[in-house]
This record gives sequence, C-alpha cells and structure tokens, in this order.
Amino acid sequence: MPARKDGLAYAFTAFGQRCVISPDGITLDEETAPSIIGILLSLYALHASTEAPVLEPFRAFKEFPDSAPYVGAFASHTEQVLVPAVSRIEPNRDRIESRLAGQEPPAAVGGDFCLLVRPLPKISLCYIFYEADADFPPSVTCLYSNNANRFMPIDGLADVGEYTSRTILSLV
Repeated sequence: MPARKDGLAYAFTAFGQRCVISPDGITLDEETAPSIIGILLSLYALHASTEAPVLEPFRAFKEFPDSAPYVGAFASHTEQVLVPAVSRIEPNRDRIESRLAGQEPPAAVGGDFCLLVRPLPKISLCYIFYEADADFPPSVTCLYSNNANRFMPIDGLADVGEYTSRTILSLV
C-alpha cells in the first residue's frame, strides 16, 4: 500500500484527507473515520498489493466481474447524484482536483468537461460531464482506472465512487 509507515501506523491520502490506519483505529484529518468510510479504508488496506495501478483503458463499473448486483446503486449514488450539480462542478474544477489529487484527463476522453481524480492512492476515477443543451439534459459518467478492482472488492469499489461523488458535491 502506498503509505508512509510510522511505527505501527500507516498514513496516506484518502478522499482528499489525511488518513491514518493504526492499531488505535482509522482517522481522517485526525478525526475518527465515519463507520462506513472506516470499513472502506480497512478493505483498501486489506487488499494492499505491490501491483502497480493501471490507468487506461478506463472501465465502466459494470465491466468489472461480479458488479451486476451493485450497478443500479452505483448509477444512482455515484453518477445521477451529480447530475443536478453539473453546471456548478466545472467552475470548481481546480478546487476538486486539488482536494482529490486530480490530474489532466487524457485527451481522448470525451464530454463537455472531465475530472480525473484519485480518491485512494491506487484507484483513480474519471468523471465525464455533459452539460444540458437544447436536445439533452445534463449527464455524468464515472469510469474507473483499469485495474481498480485489484485493490478493493467490488462492493467497496462501488462505495469509492459514491464517496468520491459526495466529496465533489461538498466542494461545490
């Protein structure tokens, strides 16, 4: 796991906050992590591997094995939840990218604008935003780094999308 080891504790950035996993518990910015996020961070730590993250080609959540039971919840809690905020997200891109370790998305990624963020050290998400026009309402697509499922079980991976979207909303 890409983290700084300090005695029995490991520190890294998670969802834009300083995360410390130690025998005393899991903290985010020195506060006890909320239970669901704590479980998510535990799963991430348990699935730590030396395998390098592979960014492209990006994958839709439904392309990962065993994702079918979670596809509906993923769409509503990760993608659809951002649709009403599409017009407010682009003006806040710098803020979102700064908080979530963003980087420039590949030129081949479409949409009206995109965000490529890294909520966990080995998991990146590429959000593709389409603004409303005369023919279509706004929409959002969220894609994962190619081998994200190597670092988190599939149910946890769905939650990574949800909590990353929540973080984006908190910044707009």
